[in-house]
Amino acid sequence: MILTPGVPGVAFGTIADGDGRTDLNAREAIAAELGISSDWALMNQVHGSRVVSVSTPGSVGEADGLATTVPMLALVAGTADCVPVGLVGDHSVAVVHAGWRGVASEIIVNAIDAIVGFRDHPHTAVIGPHIGPCCYEVGDDVVEAIGGYTSTTTWGTQSVDLAAAMRDQLGEIKTVHVGGCTRDDVRFASHRENGTKRRQVAVVWIPQD
Repeated sequence: MILTPGVPGVAFGTIADGDGRTDLNAREAIAAELGISSDWALMNQVHGSRVVSVSTPGSVGEADGLATTVPMLALVAGTADCVPVGLVGDHSVAVVHAGWRGVASEIIVNAIDAIVGFRDHPHTAVIGPHIGPCCYEVGDDVVEAIGGYTSTTTWGTQSVDLAAAMRDQLGEIKTVHVGGCTRDDVRFASHRENGTKRRQVAVVWIPQD
């Protein structure tokens, strides 16, 4: 697991860590490494903008974001090119899964609103490993949907920078970017690279005092 220096309670997995959402052995190993319970809050990700506030482990059904005020309750998302984001407030956290559709629908704003609903405000956002503009070839429809943020792939075609779009949506919130392009870095699963159904997980929780 990749920890975030200076931001406890946010971790990102690799292929080697396994998909703890569906692989119970991987879940137990990840939980043990992070010092958290293996009873996780989960969601059926659908590339939407729904963020659910949770207080107990288990699946919330279709959603692409989770938020909580419960210490040590792990909020988990799976990604394989999409952008995982952990939001950290004074007494609440959220996790977000966002592809270009999630960026276009500003799911991160909904996650911020969920934390504000707890009478808190995120002071830090951690953007995890995802497909970078070096490798994310897209058409004009995606560029239009997210409002620009165009770049160029290493092979010379049009791409977009999802992280840049999300940083703007985060506004004044301090943003930490954990490096790694999922298509270019063999540590990570990449659907764009080979159509894999494998996923790595992002795990966010409120550390116990």
